[in-house]
Amino acid sequence: MENINPPLWLSLPFVALLATIALAPLFFSDWWGKHYPKVAGGLAAIVVGYYIFGLQAGPRVLETGEEYISFICLVGSLFVVSGGIHINVKGEATPFANVLFLLVGAVVANLLGTTGASMLLIRPWLRMNKYRVTAHHVCFFIFIVSNVGGCLTPIGDPPLFLGFLQGVPFWWVAKQCLPMWVTGVGILLLMFYIVDRINFSRAPKEVREKETAHEKWTFTGMGNLFFLTVIIGAVFISRPPFLREALMIVAAVGSYLTTKKSVHESNQFSFNPIKEVAILFIGIFATMMPTLDWLAHNASTLLGANPAPGVFYFGSGALSSVLDNAPTYLSFLSALFGTSGTTDIHTLLALHPHFIIAISIGSVFFGANTYIGNGPNFMVKAIADHQKVHTPTFLDYVWKFTLPFMLPMLLIVWVVFLRG
Repeated sequence: MENINPPLWLSLPFVALLATIALAPLFFSDWWGKHYPKVAGGLAAIVVGYYIFGLQAGPRVLETGEEYISFICLVGSLFVVSGGIHINVKGEATPFANVLFLLVGAVVANLLGTTGASMLLIRPWLRMNKYRVTAHHVCFFIFIVSNVGGCLTPIGDPPLFLGFLQGVPFWWVAKQCLPMWVTGVGILLLMFYIVDRINFSRAPKEVREKETAHEKWTFTGMGNLFFLTVIIGAVFISRPPFLREALMIVAAVGSYLTTKKSVHESNQFSFNPIKEVAILFIGIFATMMPTLDWLAHNASTLLGANPAPGVFYFGSGALSSVLDNAPTYLSFLSALFGTSGTTDIHTLLALHPHFIIAISIGSVFFGANTYIGNGPNFMVKAIADHQKVHTPTFLDYVWKFTLPFMLPMLLIVWVVFLRG
């Protein structure tokens, strides 16, 4: 990445886009539904124009464009392929069955990535709770499956994959971060069980007893597992350029053409959710460039000479809540190189493992704090909205779910594992 130090005021378009995403659906929902492409595109154009003509940083814009293409190819292809797999569930899920499903999702997130697991499991999750599905079902799914669950392997979440490319051994993360994974997932599952038990007890008796014996666990469209494997395998291809993205597109097209229409109809499949995500993330990727570049240029100065692991945990986490967690991970890793006096990753792993753990856990866990903290978050919301499920607004998500549920878990992880 070029060493670019943009003026801090150039982050204002990103702040404006973030504020608009948060507030416009609440106060101007009809206007936002019609004009959000113009808002995202206009703010992106301001930043891109300044980078090209003001900073003479055209290569940085191209680099961001390539990152966006990789992101949307991955998310889009997984969306299409998962839309061709229909998992029908038996009966109305009890709180215990829901906890078991989320736990399985947390494990699967390390095998398919948080995006792959989210796209595969969100539809059956909504169906198995269809008689009483509400906001907490969507939010805890995002917390556990779309974020926290994927911290054990480089496949799980993009920041960990970047760490793997930097030289962190594949199984090092699982070995070092397993206690945090057990603690984080365990606390969230316990919280979910309590909330879901209350929701279940308040449901009408006919809903609680709705075991719908005519429904069974059935799986259709399983041929799409082949296309899913192609996409996950393509993640590890870096050369030649765009071969990875080409394979993902081919897999998505193959899946869409070979999937029976009845399967798509059962999943209520349409391209509207991925369209909304693709447009909004054009603005997000473009407008967050100045913030990421400014951070990369000034991180070592901001962190000081001898920062504690908690500084890296909360620093990388806070920014991963609203920025792309992958470049945030790299920025704090670069800052760690600077403050530790070594650029050898193996030396850092041997002498300062808690700092690498802090950056890894912070980047992955905190991504659940907002809808834009991690790619699958917004996709899950879009799919739930498309299926007429009540989802909280951007601000309600933070105030009603992140602060009372995510924040205590994040603080406990810090106190137990990373304080001092």
